[in-house]
Amino acid sequence: MKYLDDLPKRHSNHIIESKAVAAFEKCIDESECFMIQQKDTQDYGTDCQLEVVNDGNATNVRIHVQLKGTKKALNKDGSISIDISRTNLNYLISQRYSFFVCYHIPTNTLKFCYADTVLRQYEHSQQQWTTQQTITVNFTDSLTVQRLESLAKLAKANSNALRNNRIKQITTSPIEMVSTIKTIPFDLHIPEDQELAISLLSTLYDSGEDKIISDAFDRFLALFPSEHNALVFCYMAEINIGMAQKKTNIDRIQKGITYLESKLETRQFSTGSLLYSIGNGYSVLDINENAIIAYKKAIDDLSHNDNQLLAMCYKNLGSSYNNIGNQAEAIICYKKSITFNNHLPEANFALGNFYLKNGQYKEALKHFDEIVFDEPTTEKQFSVLGWRVNALFNLKEGRSAFREINTLLSNTASSGEWIWSWCAQQVALFGRNDIDNAKRSISFWDRYLKKYPNCPYGVREWLLNQFYLRSESVNIGFTYSAFKSHFESIIQYIQTEDAAFLWDRLGHWAQDNSNWNEAEYCFRKAYDLEKGEFGYCLGTALLFLNRPEESLPFLLEQALNIQPDDLSWFQLASTYEKLGKTKESINAYKKVISLNPEYALAWFNMGGIHWNNGDYKNARRVWRKAVKKFPSHELSSHLYKNIPYALD
Repeated sequence: MKYLDDLPKRHSNHIIESKAVAAFEKCIDESECFMIQQKDTQDYGTDCQLEVVNDGNATNVRIHVQLKGTKKALNKDGSISIDISRTNLNYLISQRYSFFVCYHIPTNTLKFCYADTVLRQYEHSQQQWTTQQTITVNFTDSLTVQRLESLAKLAKANSNALRNNRIKQITTSPIEMVSTIKTIPFDLHIPEDQELAISLLSTLYDSGEDKIISDAFDRFLALFPSEHNALVFCYMAEINIGMAQKKTNIDRIQKGITYLESKLETRQFSTGSLLYSIGNGYSVLDINENAIIAYKKAIDDLSHNDNQLLAMCYKNLGSSYNNIGNQAEAIICYKKSITFNNHLPEANFALGNFYLKNGQYKEALKHFDEIVFDEPTTEKQFSVLGWRVNALFNLKEGRSAFREINTLLSNTASSGEWIWSWCAQQVALFGRNDIDNAKRSISFWDRYLKKYPNCPYGVREWLLNQFYLRSESVNIGFTYSAFKSHFESIIQYIQTEDAAFLWDRLGHWAQDNSNWNEAEYCFRKAYDLEKGEFGYCLGTALLFLNRPEESLPFLLEQALNIQPDDLSWFQLASTYEKLGKTKESINAYKKVISLNPEYALAWFNMGGIHWNNGDYKNARRVWRKAVKKFPSHELSSHLYKNIPYALD
């Protein structure tokens, strides 16, 4: 029955495959940073999926792997070449950091090659490979536990970054979606190859892309050992961001200083350059004494051939002196800085701000005009324009200031909300300095309220400018009734104290029109909101409406407690007079005169009360003093013309 021993032979490929799987699984188990989570039963290019294990925890961070095995001889350089289907590469490359693994049976070694590497090699080979059925993968690198650990860190850091960005987006309300999307970092792919990653870092840093480097900081840190020289770009980018007064990661700055200080002993970098960056780090942390020491050491180390860095060192040294209140040394350093580079934007900016704060506005503009930043970003240039606005306003060059404001506002889409805030602050400070400024301010606040509808700050300033222009006899394009209608539709957005003042202003408009009923309505609104000094105008309006009984408590409170000045006592005296309280009225007029002997109407009115009360003696006494003191007053002429005998 030997025929029954004729059994299927095991295919040699199955043996090779089994050995490859066993070797690969052993390597994965030894690494403890991955576990084989899934073996693909339908092989289109992936044999299994590895899941990153972090501190013993499953992460659901997956990497796809295609596994090969071979008995063929090594290439002369020790590499292994295996042909695969081109479609397998296309399939595998869909997943980030996927790789091929080859088990070489004769030497019992595992080698690997990233799918990205294969694609990169063919793209740079100038071959017409995209129409080939098969391509060749060259395995040169050994798959070690160390390489797996590095890959696991990189994959986990990359997955975390993408997850965080996705969650930030999906948890944002629709109203805030656009602004949120603008803050989500660019999805920078970090090459798994360290040399390529170093080249990428260097290019980004030299191009001033500090934020992109910062957004990918954790991924670069996962790829490189903590002492690797490439991390100098990451830490210097963080310090640069801090120096630009943007959102700062204090922990990274602190670690960056430690890292840079450790590199001083290696002599692998320019000592002066390292000390300069260390000084910047301390400056960001506001440890200015340490920053000054570092900058001085950097200056001592740098040769006069490095004028650009010397200029920056002196400028930042000056800033540190300024931060500790030593302005004299700060100015010396700023001026020293521009001797090495008289066009250095940062030094001219520092000098411009110094002169601006000291009221030397022309000198400030001179330095601001020298500033042209080399970076592709215009944010720094906008900052200069912002300070130019302040200087121009202080020089009473309102037209030029508003021209700069318009330039700034045309760029708010790419430069954030600070421009609107800064311009609003400047217009609020200087917009009512003169009529021309106020007219331009109205246009500004119209745009501001279109950007921020019903914003209390904007509504208040718009109203204040309208009241100012009207007080200067400028036609603002509103009748009282039309303005009141608009006023009442927007006053609800104003805080109580500001609203009270604005109702008071509207009341004075009605008063100017001799519309005392409207004036009383507005003044009462003001008083109901804030009480206090607003009672004066309400009491006055009631007095003009011949309602002295209602007026008396308001004006008495003003004269005795709130505003005990000549005006309050005069209105109180008038109220007593209308109420027929002669004694109280005369005493109030005497109080007016004691506070302000030049208050002519108080003299004449007090004499009139004596006269009307039949006290001709005191009337003559008061009026004689009045006409002598105020000979040109119209009431003096009235007395001489109509009752001259009262002055005998």
